[in-house]
Amino acid sequence: MTDLITLSHITKIYKTKSGEVHALENIDLNIPEGAFVSITGQSGSGKSTLMNILGCLDRPTSGDYFLEGTPVSSMKEKRLSFIRNNLIGFIFQSFNLIPTLSAVENVELPLVYRGTSKKARRKTALEALKTVGLDQRLNHRPAELSGGQQQRVAIARALAAAPRLILADEPTGNLDSRCGCEIMDILKNLHRSGATIVIITHDSKVAAMAQTCINISDGRIIS
Repeated sequence: MTDLITLSHITKIYKTKSGEVHALENIDLNIPEGAFVSITGQSGSGKSTLMNILGCLDRPTSGDYFLEGTPVSSMKEKRLSFIRNNLIGFIFQSFNLIPTLSAVENVELPLVYRGTSKKARRKTALEALKTVGLDQRLNHRPAELSGGQQQRVAIARALAAAPRLILADEPTGNLDSRCGCEIMDILKNLHRSGATIVIITHDSKVAAMAQTCINISDGRIIS
C-alpha cells in the first residue's frame, strides 16, 4: 500500500519569552493511503501541533513532510493553500460553520474557493449532505441544528471537496455519547469507501475504533 503521508525527523520548536518549547521531537511517521489512524495524548503532548503540520496549517522547524510523495515542508503559502483546499478535508471540534449560512451553503464554501460553478457545487453539496443523513436540513442555519447535526454538516463540507485526506480534530469532543457514536459511524463508513482518515482524540474509546492508534507524549511517539 502506498504511503499518503511520510514524516521524517519532524521537529517543531516554539520560541517564548521564557525560552524554547519543543512541541515535537524527531517524529518519523508513515500513514498509508486508505488508513484510519487515531492520534492520542495528554494535553500539551504535541498532538494538536502534529495535526496542524499534517494539515499544512503550520510548518515544522526542521524535518521533511511528504504528502503524496510531494515535499510540502518548505512550500510557499500560496501552494500550501492550494493543497489545503484540494487535498485535505478538515473536521473541527467546534464545527467552524458560518452562522449566517445555511447547511448547504456551508458545505458549498470550499467549492466556492475552488471556483466551482454554482450548479456543480450545489449538486456536490446536496450529495454530501445526503451521505451524512442531513438532506432534510438543507436550509437550516447552524443555530437551528443540534450539535450532532452541525458536526454532520462539517463532515459534509469536508467531503464535498473530495479530499485525499480527512483530518478530524476531536470530532466527538462537543457531543454526547449517542451523537459521538453516530459521527464515528459516519467516519468509519467514509473509511470503508476509501478515505484516509486521521483523528486527534483524547477519548480512548474513539481512538480504539481506528485501525492504528498512535500515542504521543512530550512531543514524541511512544507507541
